[in-house]
Amino acid sequence: MAAVKNTHTGDTPRNPRSKTTLVILGVVAVALFAGLCALGTWQVHRLAWKRDLIAQVNQRAHAPTTPAPGKRDWRALSFNNAEYRHVAASGTYQYDRQTLVQAATELGSGYWVMTPLQLADGGTVLVNRGFVLPEWRKNAANTTQAPAQGSVTGLLRMGEPGSGFLRNNDPAANLWYSRDLPAIGTARGLTDVAPYFIDADAASSPSRDPAKAPVGGLTALTFPNNHLVYAITWYALALMIIVGVVIFVREEKRARGKA
Repeated sequence: MAAVKNTHTGDTPRNPRSKTTLVILGVVAVALFAGLCALGTWQVHRLAWKRDLIAQVNQRAHAPTTPAPGKRDWRALSFNNAEYRHVAASGTYQYDRQTLVQAATELGSGYWVMTPLQLADGGTVLVNRGFVLPEWRKNAANTTQAPAQGSVTGLLRMGEPGSGFLRNNDPAANLWYSRDLPAIGTARGLTDVAPYFIDADAASSPSRDPAKAPVGGLTALTFPNNHLVYAITWYALALMIIVGVVIFVREEKRARGKA
């Protein structure tokens, strides 16, 4: 028999759903609720990690300068215990073996100037002397200087192999998109290359004109931290699942009462 329209409410009564349908819908609701809660909890953990990272970066970056780790200390270095230390190093700059890595900064699109600094213990540390515009590269004198003594202060950064959103480096074509230290060392014939590089600070590279000289002190020390917003979003969606289930159960009871 066809369903009869309720002239008082305008609703068309429906038949109750089968047990199989209810079980399937229940499993889906539980899975969605659990998944959304898991995502929210993951973002809470990420929030704690990000806050800890920001605190560590601020502490290390503004701590007194210490000597850059020598060869015997390299194996113990990691992102967690070394990244963003404020360090100093001296040695011989090998300007004729430097590498230009493509970069985009607030000063425009250009390159990071990665210059090998040979240390007294025989090791080599790549130094990011700063950012330059393409005009700087066109001046041959900037890329063919003879080796010379020099020193640097700045922030220790662990190498960044090409991955994620970065394009793959092409050493054969001398195209570099990431500061992949082993790859740069191999391409430039360097030995005993440190697993970190030094981002020169403004005191070591005081130029303010990237068309004439590398501009240092551009290390990013602020990090986006939207994990709290993400956590609230996932938990809110989980709450909506609960609300939806309550409404569904109420309507199902009503349908069974009219059956």
